[in-house]
Amino acid sequence: MFENVEISDRSRCDPVPSVAAMTEEGVRLLSRRRGAVAGAVTVAAALAAGELVAAITGVTETPLLAVGSQFVDRFAASLKELAVALFGTNDKAALVIGTVAVTLVLGAVAGGIARRAAWLVPALVLVLSVVGFASQVADPRGSVPLALLGAVVANGVGFGTWRLLTRAAPRRGDNQAAAPPSRRDFLTVSGIAATAAAGTAALSRLVAGATGGASSMPDGIVLPEPPSTVPLPDTAAFDAEGISPYVTASEDFYRIDTALSVPRVDVGTWRLRIEGLVEQPIEIDYEQLLAMPSVEQPVTLQCVSNQVGGDLVDNAVWQGVPLLDLLAQAGVQASAEQLFSTSVDGWSCGFPVSVLDGERTALVAYAMNGEPLLPEHGFPVRLVVAGLYGYVSATKWLETIELTTWDERDGYWVPRGWAKEGPIKLASRIDVPAQGAQIDADTVIGGVAWLPGTGVRTVEIQVDDGPWQECELASVADGNTWVQWRLPVTGLAPGRHRATVRAVDAEGNRQSVDVRPPAPDGASGLHRREFEVVG
Repeated sequence: MFENVEISDRSRCDPVPSVAAMTEEGVRLLSRRRGAVAGAVTVAAALAAGELVAAITGVTETPLLAVGSQFVDRFAASLKELAVALFGTNDKAALVIGTVAVTLVLGAVAGGIARRAAWLVPALVLVLSVVGFASQVADPRGSVPLALLGAVVANGVGFGTWRLLTRAAPRRGDNQAAAPPSRRDFLTVSGIAATAAAGTAALSRLVAGATGGASSMPDGIVLPEPPSTVPLPDTAAFDAEGISPYVTASEDFYRIDTALSVPRVDVGTWRLRIEGLVEQPIEIDYEQLLAMPSVEQPVTLQCVSNQVGGDLVDNAVWQGVPLLDLLAQAGVQASAEQLFSTSVDGWSCGFPVSVLDGERTALVAYAMNGEPLLPEHGFPVRLVVAGLYGYVSATKWLETIELTTWDERDGYWVPRGWAKEGPIKLASRIDVPAQGAQIDADTVIGGVAWLPGTGVRTVEIQVDDGPWQECELASVADGNTWVQWRLPVTGLAPGRHRATVRAVDAEGNRQSVDVRPPAPDGASGLHRREFEVVG
């Protein structure tokens, strides 16, 4: 029996040491491994081809990203907190990488089985392309002809790659040619195919970046001078202590949203529509919006997913048109209870009309820190509403504002288990010293505290079980922003210590000590840091 196995193996591949010692199971496993490699490479080639077609044709949601977006829509409620906790603002990259990995594993499994069913890998490619096509079409920006073109090309490339690789590694039982392909032949062909797939994927990213940059962020945008500006305070002394700066740089501002691909918006065709329970529906283009009287004001924004002491909160200077000015043009009817907004990619949220009392800052913003909005932060315009979590108010890539009743519409996150109203909770955070840091006996404890729309009156620190001590507060522009705070501490004994922070808002309300997770309406509890005094 072993002699026959050896002859059969040598008829297909190069001689290897100790062939006579190989069992039949060993030969079978070698064939399965080749099939797994062929299946994974085939799926990779098909996936890369679909991505390249999408990039060339200017499709925003490629098949891969469209599938990822559908996954987010269906499982966001159960995975949102886990993804943010594990990956923070890299949650989207993690999802895309995970989607690619799962797809390649499916290809490898199908290839390993395909030695008994050669059609299995092409069938998998067909199924994946159909799923990608359906996901692209489901996107509000999707194009049926372009999605179909990508699916056809992906299938063609996948089928051709599978044929090429299976001929380089014939299945067991096939009739053998006089000079059958060797293991070296198979590795060479599969290596070339894998390299081509990787190169195609990289090319698709380059093409997408080149085409996306021109259409999403045009050159030559001149921002108007705002008639109304809230001056920034001098906080240099606090900024130098390792405390979060009063104004967060645009490129450092947190980003949490459901868009796996940043929408590319053509400002030449973009329009903001205000409709629903209004006297006169209106449409405003980008140039008209920039021509309207604007205000420039710092506002702190926070994601509802922010953990106690987390960094999904930042402060920036926003310029835009007051939301109330735009609503006045449309004429809000008395029956309107909810302002419901939708982005160009279909994401939506809503908040009570009653919060627009004339005191709360609410802008249709087109600039951030003196520059046009970056695409990832909502270009061309977004909503900025002080004192509300982003999931109910901060619509990026804004396209539609609809006035409705409270029960008529639910925003994206509400059916997924999050509260319909999302007022930001009073919070504070220790920035320095860092968790586990080794410090001197004389140190400075510092950080930020916030309750946008109300403001912070006092911040207090407790070291270990000692008394609460009032901190020094930096100046602020107004109650819409966070406040920096610090407390010099001297004479700490060597060893481990713990610092706890709490805040009191401008109305005298103390920060909640109840420990609650972000879901369904924002985390609460006091932030603590442990550190060690040395020397």
